[in-house]
Amino acid sequence: MINSLRSKENSLFIVLSGIFLTNALLAELIGVKIFSLEKTLGLPPARIPMFGDWVLNFDLTAGVLLWPVVFITTDIINEYFGKKGVRRISFLTVGFIAYSFLIIVVVTAVTPADFWLDINAEDPEGNAFNMEYAFRKIFRQGGWIIVGSIIAFLIGQLLDAFVFQKIRKVTKGKRLWLRATGSTLISQFVDSFVVLWIAFYIGANWTVQQWFSVALVNYMYKFVIAVALTPTLYIAHNIIDKYLGKDLAKEMTDAASEDTSLL
Repeated sequence: MINSLRSKENSLFIVLSGIFLTNALLAELIGVKIFSLEKTLGLPPARIPMFGDWVLNFDLTAGVLLWPVVFITTDIINEYFGKKGVRRISFLTVGFIAYSFLIIVVVTAVTPADFWLDINAEDPEGNAFNMEYAFRKIFRQGGWIIVGSIIAFLIGQLLDAFVFQKIRKVTKGKRLWLRATGSTLISQFVDSFVVLWIAFYIGANWTVQQWFSVALVNYMYKFVIAVALTPTLYIAHNIIDKYLGKDLAKEMTDAASEDTSLL
């Protein structure tokens, strides 16, 4: 019976870790693209007047499409495995991100085959196209995103886990929505601005206005999504409770709430 319960606990952590790791790594790789939310929805740019000549448009990194999944998974791991579980998967993910960065450096440094350049010498409209330049430009810029994310990701995850458990303690285990949303909003404020500063202001020569505009919009997006996805968290919580069983679920959540230190 005990082995069966431990098996359920381990299986849950493996599944959650897989979801977390896959989406975090994909978010890093696709985050190099900046897209216009307005144009994607068929709307004109917002051009909201801000400071001086600076106007705010809803331009976001493509990575924000996947980060909500990471947020939800982080909160679920924190709920059942505590800060130790979040630290474990966070450091593991950073290791895989660093590994990906090393592979990108190696792959973008090798000499391309002539025939590969020849067959990709034109785009579908017949315009001259440098495939090697495009490949290096996208992935090397993505490398800066990975460097920024390694720093911001760890800060954000540790802060998220700490705030989550602090709110949990204050509310005596009630108000799941408050600890999940509150921890996400605080940690992602740090993450949104730090990662884009390193990735694009330092790594891609953006202006301060461009950095702040995209970082602010990214954070606004995460704010809205964190609130909107709250029902999903409750649904996931109920499914996991049924899978684990009432006794094991309570045992795990009680143990998870015991560690309230920052690190």
